[in-house]
Amino acid sequence: MSEHGIHHVTAIAGDARRNRDFYTRTLGLRLVKKTVNFDDPGTYHLYFGDETGRPGTILTFFPWAHVAPGRAGIGQAQETAFRVPKESIGFWTHRFVEKGVPHEASEKRFGETVLPFRDPDGMGLALVGVAGAEGESAWSGGEVPAEHAIRGFAGVTLMLDDAERTGAILSGVLGFREAAREGALVRYRADAALGGTLDIRVAKGFLPGRQGGGSVHHIAFRAAGDAEQAAMAARLAADHRIRPTEQLDRNYFRSIYFREPGGVLFEIATDDPGFAADEPVAALGQSLKLPRFLEPRRREIEAALPELG
Repeated sequence: MSEHGIHHVTAIAGDARRNRDFYTRTLGLRLVKKTVNFDDPGTYHLYFGDETGRPGTILTFFPWAHVAPGRAGIGQAQETAFRVPKESIGFWTHRFVEKGVPHEASEKRFGETVLPFRDPDGMGLALVGVAGAEGESAWSGGEVPAEHAIRGFAGVTLMLDDAERTGAILSGVLGFREAAREGALVRYRADAALGGTLDIRVAKGFLPGRQGGGSVHHIAFRAAGDAEQAAMAARLAADHRIRPTEQLDRNYFRSIYFREPGGVLFEIATDDPGFAADEPVAALGQSLKLPRFLEPRRREIEAALPELG
C-alpha cells in the first residue's frame, strides 16, 4: 500500500561548502547524493537525508555562491520542520547555543514543542519534539548522537493568502486531509510518519515572497510509481484545471511539476528507484554522480564546480 506525504524539499543556498558543513556537521544529516542541477550543471545539487535517503527525509539544495537573499512572504514555504524525539529538544537548544545557530525560544504548536531556527542562508527551519520518535530509525554516522538525531521531516509550513484552494489539492490529489486548526494555521496530514504534515499559515494582505538564498524552491510529494503519479496528474487536470509538466527523469525519482493556486511550485516524485540506483548505500554522497547525458562533459563540469573539501 502506497504512503502519501512529502517526498523531498528543495531550497536555494549560497556557499556550497558552508551548506554541506551545516547540514552534515551541525544537524548531523547524511550527504546522500552529490550531483548537479540537471538544468544548470555548473551548480551542485546536494541531497541530505537519512542513511538511504528515504522519502520524507530528503532536503536538497541548489547552492549558488553569489545568490541574492530571498524574502519570506505570501506564496512561499515559511518553515521546514524536522522530527526529533520529544526529550531531545533540550539537547538541540544547547547545541544551537554552542554552535552559534540563530534560534528562537521553543513554543507549542498543536500540542507539540517546536524549536525554530535558521541555517546560514537564513532559511526558516524548526525541530519538532515528537513522542515516540526515539523508536524511529535515524542516521547515526554523523556528529549527533543517535538518540538525539533527526528522524526525517515533520512537515512544511506555507504562507498563503488563502488556504482553501491549496487545501483542496492537498486533500483531493496529494493524499492529505485537514486535521486541525490553531490560530492562523490550518494543518493537513497524510498517512506517512515522515513528512506527513503540511501547515498553511493564512496571512491575507501580507507582502509576497521573493525567491533567493534561504528560500524553498519547491516541495515534492510522494507517488509510489508511475501509475499513481499519472492518476494524480489526471485528477489535477480534471478537478482543478491544472496541467502539470511532462514527466522528467531525475535518476533517483521521476517527477512532474505544477504551480498550486497560492503560487508555490509543487512536484510529484516517485518513490522509486531511490538513491542507491547508481552507487551502493555505503558509498552514498562520496563521489560526484552525473546523469548519463552529462557524463561526456564530466571534466568540464568538475572544473566549474567549487571545491567542497
